[in-house]
Amino acid sequence: MGMGGGGSGGSTKSDINITPLVDVVLVLLIIFMVVTPELQRGKEVSLPNASTAKRREDGGDPVVVSVTAKKEIFVEQEPAADEAALTDQIKQALTAQPGRAVLIKGDQKLHYGDVKGVIAAIRNAGAPSVSLAAATEEGK
Repeated sequence: MGMGGGGSGGSTKSDINITPLVDVVLVLLIIFMVVTPELQRGKEVSLPNASTAKRREDGGDPVVVSVTAKKEIFVEQEPAADEAALTDQIKQALTAQPGRAVLIKGDQKLHYGDVKGVIAAIRNAGAPSVSLAAATEEGK
């Protein structure tokens, strides 16, 4: 397969078999297509823009709480019926991994008062820190 007879002169003809390369590339493509949607944590929200936002580099894996434009609350991908249920879900997450921070992804259409109750519920659950997610100019 890799080498064929070259004719009467006894020379060999070498060619590269690219089939295994194509197989590997296609498998990697499929893996990335499946994994990429899972990389985004929480629900899809339109984050507000911030010119002075700083990236938090504490190295930990935060619990992501999303508040949609319809004022629906989600912990990662799980819905929370109300702020009391949110407190219970955050307590469970912190019991499983103590010391985790909480990141709130609030839609830009919300007012501060809409998110204030969520922040209070997270603080009541005993979260060590609460951060608000924002889009930056280079993050667009």
